[in-house]
Amino acid sequence: MAVWLIRAGSHGEYEMKFIQESRVYVTWDNLDVNLANLAERSDLTKALTQRYPDTKPKTIMNWVSQIWPFAHEIAKSDLVVLPLKSQRAIQIGEVTGDYRFEPEGPNPFFHWRPVKWIGEAVPRAHFGKDLLSTFGAFMTICRVQRNNAEARLTAMRASGWKPESMAAVTKPPVVSRDATVSEMEDTDLEEAARDQIARLITARFKGHGLTRLVEGILKAQGYITYRSAEGADSGVDILAGAGPLGFGTPRLCVEVKSESSPIDRPAVDKLLGAVTKFGAQEGLFVSWSGFKTNVQRQLAVSFFRVRLWAQKELLEALFAHYDQLDEDLKAELPLKRIWTVAAQEDE
Repeated sequence: MAVWLIRAGSHGEYEMKFIQESRVYVTWDNLDVNLANLAERSDLTKALTQRYPDTKPKTIMNWVSQIWPFAHEIAKSDLVVLPLKSQRAIQIGEVTGDYRFEPEGPNPFFHWRPVKWIGEAVPRAHFGKDLLSTFGAFMTICRVQRNNAEARLTAMRASGWKPESMAAVTKPPVVSRDATVSEMEDTDLEEAARDQIARLITARFKGHGLTRLVEGILKAQGYITYRSAEGADSGVDILAGAGPLGFGTPRLCVEVKSESSPIDRPAVDKLLGAVTKFGAQEGLFVSWSGFKTNVQRQLAVSFFRVRLWAQKELLEALFAHYDQLDEDLKAELPLKRIWTVAAQEDE
């Protein structure tokens, strides 16, 4: 069994298609050639060169190294790691069939493999730093071979995708002697930094402490808030209103969940009931571990009544309003901005 990293578009734009159809695709535009009929990698090189005449040879070779394994090396029972962009989580699948070619597309979905999703939106915090570093490679398709990934994912699968041991989760990334310079550099530093910040939040804002952090962000946004005491909350953790005294609009009911499992639809429905009960106009559901796929699919029905914050949205709100946070919160969560060169793809 091998482990493969496959991305659903550079911005995660194909995530729902991958998940809902239980398939993984090659997402290069206009690649309408049956990869199974190509006997050698040189044949794929020729096909790519014909379709992308303005692309540099080095980039073509890089693409060949990603596309060729999809048809010729991935096998049944291999595991697929799909880093999600919609939330800070990893979708894990098991390959259940052979490579398929769809000549009619639609573009770019000519090439696919069937998968069974065995780990739904597993929070990134459940994986060790070294595994996350490997999953942070910029490659769209690649085999994951470092850091004993196969055995560790197998163990997590057996435990129901519970977090790895604390030693594994906090262990710094290890670069093997066999790693090339490009492998060492081909890591998303921004993603790695966010993972580090997420681990700090997990450690310092456990349980009801996450509610305190969310309240601090809302105050920084200008809301007047009421936070329920720890324990039973009647379906709402925070009430927030605009204006000097909090009597203005919008009025929010906020539910905050810090547990390690993604939230299902009934919990969101409960918050919508609380919005009516407390005379609010909108609800905000904050789930540190994200939301199950059915919540995302049905979100349009409640678009004008509820917003969902998983780790991604919470961190974005934190970064946008960090300077306005209470000084005590900033002392608990010390952050600073840095500038770095943005990664650029070869043209």
